[in-house]
Amino acid sequence: MSLIEQRLGEIKQELAAAAQAAGRDAASVKLIAVSKTQSIDAVRTALGAGQRAFGENRVQEAQSKFAGLRSEYPDLELYLIGPLQTNKAEAAVRLFDVIQTLDRPNLADALAKAIVKTGHTPRFCIEVNIGQEPQKSGIAPDQLGEFLNYCRKLGLQVEGLMCIPPQDQDPAPHFRALRDLAAPHGLKLLSMGMSGDFATAIACGATEVRIGTAIFGKREKII
Repeated sequence: MSLIEQRLGEIKQELAAAAQAAGRDAASVKLIAVSKTQSIDAVRTALGAGQRAFGENRVQEAQSKFAGLRSEYPDLELYLIGPLQTNKAEAAVRLFDVIQTLDRPNLADALAKAIVKTGHTPRFCIEVNIGQEPQKSGIAPDQLGEFLNYCRKLGLQVEGLMCIPPQDQDPAPHFRALRDLAAPHGLKLLSMGMSGDFATAIACGATEVRIGTAIFGKREKII
């Protein structure tokens, strides 16, 4: 058994234990393996171990790794979890099943146009700047309702919210805040929690966790 397979198995056990501790079914939490900057061989190893959901930060890198894997693994799910430039909207819509970093009106406009042009209809999460950090992307919490309505009027299939809490703070209050933001809008999907805090995120209601280092080890060189 490879190290990636071993780590993947361990993470799945930890995820199940965290869900059980929170009184939840482990099946209610999806594991997204963050494969950004990892090699194609690493991705293939994870695929061989049964992992099907992968998160990538860059459109071009994801194209180079996953374009040829779709025919081999038709149940593969690809998530964009990094910032998206408007000029990459069409390429992103063609490639990704889910785009989790929808965060501004002009990007929503570009994605809506790309959907019409390509006929592809990815699902979306709105990224919320839950800690209101000036250096981070994401919609401000108090602007979520207005932005969500804007996206829905464009026909974008918004399923939930995504966040990255401040590194130097307890993540639990931020995870709970995202959960409380989602509920009034009928958004059931919560993408929150990474390698260091996913158990806390699950306790706070996460339905998806994004885990990279704990599965693949330290990031490789950016492709």
